[in-house]
Amino acid sequence: MVLLYKGDIERGREWRALFARHAADIEVRLWPDVGDPNEIRYLLAWMPPEDIAERFPALEAVFATSAGVDQFDITRLPAKLPLVRMLDPGIEQGMREYASFATLYLHRLIPFYQRQQTQRRWSPQRLVPAARRRVGIMGLGRLGASVAEQLRGLGFSVRGWSRSPRELEGVHCYAGEQALPEFLADTDILICLLPLTDATRGILDARLFRALPEGAALINMGRGAHLVEDDLIEALDSGRLSGAVLDVLNEEPPPDDHPFWAREEILLTPHIAAMTLPDSAFPVLLDNLRRHQRGEPMRGTVDRGSGY
Repeated sequence: MVLLYKGDIERGREWRALFARHAADIEVRLWPDVGDPNEIRYLLAWMPPEDIAERFPALEAVFATSAGVDQFDITRLPAKLPLVRMLDPGIEQGMREYASFATLYLHRLIPFYQRQQTQRRWSPQRLVPAARRRVGIMGLGRLGASVAEQLRGLGFSVRGWSRSPRELEGVHCYAGEQALPEFLADTDILICLLPLTDATRGILDARLFRALPEGAALINMGRGAHLVEDDLIEALDSGRLSGAVLDVLNEEPPPDDHPFWAREEILLTPHIAAMTLPDSAFPVLLDNLRRHQRGEPMRGTVDRGSGY
């Protein structure tokens, strides 16, 4: 049984060592050393190769190394070929850490104090208790629910929005398009954790920003294509938004002349909110491989209708 890994070569060697130690019946090959393509039964990849079905005729399942799968063109995959999201607990922990950092960064006015430091000014601002800072999370799947729990633990007033109804302890949950304006009006710091689909592409736009309270802030931990970048610049220029923390962009890395580089209201990080780590992800992947071999449903299989 052969699994092909396509991604960072160092992590690939870690994956191969883990399989050799714990599941020696599964051979791991590292792209581009495919060997006989007819022997490939499983593919583990961040960015898939082109023409998967034609290139690997015996392929039985495709595993993403990420929680999101928008980098895959599902329409190019055979209907019977399952595509599986990565349910690495390390990703969940990373997102909890990043959301905590970014929320506290904005809540405690750190950008303001950074500007003060460059100006050699010393002007403390009155502290707003976390309980009075309304944090709104768009996307209440596994990661969104985990982030909501984390921020509640820090004392923030948390609400959440999703397309279908959800119930989370201590979180005021909104659902559906009709509830979106009410959710936004009740949010001071907006966190995007939505999956990227045709319905959510460009959702962070001028219309959405106008629905937020004046001076609200944005954290995008979803995908760069969620954000209409020109609309964010306009919202910052007008004062509608006070700041943004962006871990994802439409083009990564952005070109040298991208306006975000020079905006002091924007903190950019290079898509590092969470990373799949072989040590923590291996048990989940191996469990899914064994499930597939036994003919059992795998966890994290993508619903082709919803795209996630």
